[in-house]
Amino acid sequence: MAVGNEMEADIDDLPKNPANYMALTPLWFLDRAALVHPNRLSVVAVIAPNIPAIYEAHFGVPMAGAVLNTVNIRLNAATIAFLLGHSSAAVVIVDQEFFTLAEESLKIIAEEKKAAFKQPLLIVVGDETCDPMSLQHALRKGAIDYEKFLESGDPDFAWKPPKDEWHSIALGYTSGTTSSPKGVVLHHRGAYLMALSCALIWGMNEGAVYLWTLPMFHCNGWCYAWTLAALCGTSICLRQVTAKAVYSAIAKQGVTHFCAAPVVLNSIVNAPPSDTILPLPRVVNVNTAGAAPPPSVLAGMTKLGFRVTHTYGLSETFGPSVVCAWKPEWDLLPLEERARVHARQGVRYVGLEGLDVVNMKTMAPVPADGTTLGEIVMRGNVVMKGYLKNPKANAETFAHGWYHSGDIGVKHPDGYIEVKDRAKDIIISGGENISSLEVESYLCMHPAVLEVSVVARPDEQWGESPCAFVTLKEEVNQSNEQALAEDIIKFCRAKMPAYWVPKSVVFGPLPKTATGKIKKHELRTKANAMGPVKQSRL
Repeated sequence: MAVGNEMEADIDDLPKNPANYMALTPLWFLDRAALVHPNRLSVVAVIAPNIPAIYEAHFGVPMAGAVLNTVNIRLNAATIAFLLGHSSAAVVIVDQEFFTLAEESLKIIAEEKKAAFKQPLLIVVGDETCDPMSLQHALRKGAIDYEKFLESGDPDFAWKPPKDEWHSIALGYTSGTTSSPKGVVLHHRGAYLMALSCALIWGMNEGAVYLWTLPMFHCNGWCYAWTLAALCGTSICLRQVTAKAVYSAIAKQGVTHFCAAPVVLNSIVNAPPSDTILPLPRVVNVNTAGAAPPPSVLAGMTKLGFRVTHTYGLSETFGPSVVCAWKPEWDLLPLEERARVHARQGVRYVGLEGLDVVNMKTMAPVPADGTTLGEIVMRGNVVMKGYLKNPKANAETFAHGWYHSGDIGVKHPDGYIEVKDRAKDIIISGGENISSLEVESYLCMHPAVLEVSVVARPDEQWGESPCAFVTLKEEVNQSNEQALAEDIIKFCRAKMPAYWVPKSVVFGPLPKTATGKIKKHELRTKANAMGPVKQSRL
């Protein structure tokens, strides 16, 4: 048996050669799909900012040797200007509906850089379902029509895979709720492994019909753009996501799979009967990630006939990389208990080599007791290369040889992890830690609550106490908010430990980022402005 340094030695001295070693890249998937099913529809355009051009760009851009940066269409001009400037974008492809947004963003960069500004090549994607005026405006401004741009290409161009699979394939920016967005750089190797992991974890079959409710600009559609090519699947695109459109696509387009954040699932569960098509014509598989979905939403989707897979991950891990892998014995549990275990984040994907919950000071793994809090950390081939032009952030996020998620969680006796909160969102009341996510999961069970976010509010007696910001369902009579607040607090007292119960309830819409995440920092500011909860004088 080899010992010491000799453990690195192999049984042979056979070298790699072009016949037995190539850099991993998901671009090969499209090459194979075109050979196997040349006549199968790849993209069906059903009026879409998740437009076919974005899907095409996931292959065409890296095949041309460039790096793809899909930009969130919900961002404002100033933020997009930062992204384009920071990434030094040489070419900008833009849907006609958002051309003026791109134009305004480039104008901001031009004003900042003055003579040093270099106008990128502008390509506009036309859509016959949109107002033709916006396309004509773009063309007058010198943009090139997307289809004509494609026609100008060399039909005999032979693409080549990267020489090194560590080469960058995509760049994506974090939402930047409290600071400038960070540019997450992804590599060909990780994209290849994650694309295959996505299919394996979800049990997707060849020829899957996938509905694009998840934006392709968000973590490259969780890598499903590349997965679908591997499976010779069909993409159904939506320009605007609504519960009615989702049900319609399921009924008319043969949808078998879609991914969605919990907020989308919430809209499906609470859709009026006029917008639904029930019972479902087939089992529809749903992959959800993002903010932890409340058990009530998971239970609601199950009752409607959807098969939900709960995943967890970050832009820095190519999207979801942890899954609540289902165990057959859970099928025997009562629905509420089943939803509770289903709400846990779970175990690592087959493509992720390391996942743990560790003490934030010592890096020692926390005990698998389901209560000891620690930071969730990952390592492996589906972790990003790093943040573009940001060595300080890279040193922090890769400290001690792990990627630090910034999420606080626990490890259960069965090894499944569960997110309890972001580190900055833990509420400390009288020295006790309160998970805002757990309080939110109980509040979501209240029949009047549509959405909720819980943050810390200063408290004279306890230091901090939970403050709930609530959006009510449309059908709820909101004429007496005081009575509603009292009813919600009474409901909480019956469900959770006394010190978890919100002492303040505020009604109204929740502020969200362009990717749909709730802006908790804004809610914390509002809670602080309300002043401390007064200590009882009784």
